[in-house]
Amino acid sequence: MNYFNKLARQFFLPLLLVLFYSTSSYSAENTATYKPFILADNTKQSLNDATSFVRNKLNKAGFSIVGEYSPYKDTNILIITNDILKNVASQSELGAFGAAVRVSLTQVNDEIQTSFTNPIYTSHVYRMKQDLSDIESQLSSILGNQKAYGPENGLSKADLRDYQYKWLMPHFTDTWDLTSYPSQQAALKAINAILAKRNSGVEKVYQIDIPNKDETVIGVGMTGTHSNDCSGDDYIMSRIDFKKIKSTGHLPYEVVISGGNVFALPAEFRIAINFPDLSMMGDNSFMSIMCAPDAILAALTTAVGGELED
Repeated sequence: MNYFNKLARQFFLPLLLVLFYSTSSYSAENTATYKPFILADNTKQSLNDATSFVRNKLNKAGFSIVGEYSPYKDTNILIITNDILKNVASQSELGAFGAAVRVSLTQVNDEIQTSFTNPIYTSHVYRMKQDLSDIESQLSSILGNQKAYGPENGLSKADLRDYQYKWLMPHFTDTWDLTSYPSQQAALKAINAILAKRNSGVEKVYQIDIPNKDETVIGVGMTGTHSNDCSGDDYIMSRIDFKKIKSTGHLPYEVVISGGNVFALPAEFRIAINFPDLSMMGDNSFMSIMCAPDAILAALTTAVGGELED
C-alpha cells in the first residue's frame, strides 16, 4: 500500500492536477465573452480639458496619436497606435484594420464619457495572431476601466473570429474591392490627393503604414455631401448610437491599400460588429439606416478614385 500511495503522490496526483488546470484553462478561454468598447472614466471636465488630459496621458505612455476627429458636436476621437499594434497588424492578412485603437470622449449631459475600443475584441474580429490583451491592460491602467460595454451579452472568441450578423450577410473576409492602382506609391499619391479636396463627403483622419508590408490603412471621416446624406457619420450615429453610454469609438471608417489594391469592410459587417445587438426592424435598427451601405460604398469608391457601377 505504501508503494502505491507513493506512486500516486509522485505520478497520478500531478497528472490529475495538470489535466484539471488544462481543462479549466481551455474552458475559461472558450466561455469568455468580449464587448467592443471599454468605458474608462466619467469626468465633469469640459470636453477640451478632458481631451487634453487624455492626450497627455497617451503621449506619456508612448502611444502615437495619428489622428483626431470630431464627427459631430460634443465628441472628440483620438486615433492611437504604437509599434506593438503595427507589428501585430502586419502578421495577418487583413490585420491592418486592427492597427489602431480609437479613444473617444463624448459629452453626455454634464459628463464626459472617456472610452476606448477593446483591443481584445478587435484582435478576434480581425483574426489577428495575438489577442492584444497587453494593450488592453496598458490602456486600462492609463485611462481607467469601469466596464466593457456594447451589446448586453458579449461574444465569444469563436463567434468574433467568424462573425456574421445574419445569414447571407458578409463575413470579415468579404471585403469591398474599391479600385486598384499599378503600385502602392501610385495609389497613395492619388488617394491622398482626392481626399485632400474633400469633394466626396469623405475626409482623411489618419494614416498608418504597416511595417514590413506594402500596406497602409487610412481612416476617413464620412461627413456626407449634405445634411441628410445617409453615408454621413452624424446621420448614422444619430439613429443607432442611442444608448446611455455612447459608442462613439465606432468611428472613423477604414480603407486599406495593399500593393495598390484598395478595399474596405462592407458596412453591413463594419457597423454590425460594433452594434451586434441592434435589431433588424423598428426604431434605432438597421432598417433605420437601410440606405447607408450603398451610400457608404459609393462615397468610399469616389474618395479613392474608383468608378461607380451603374
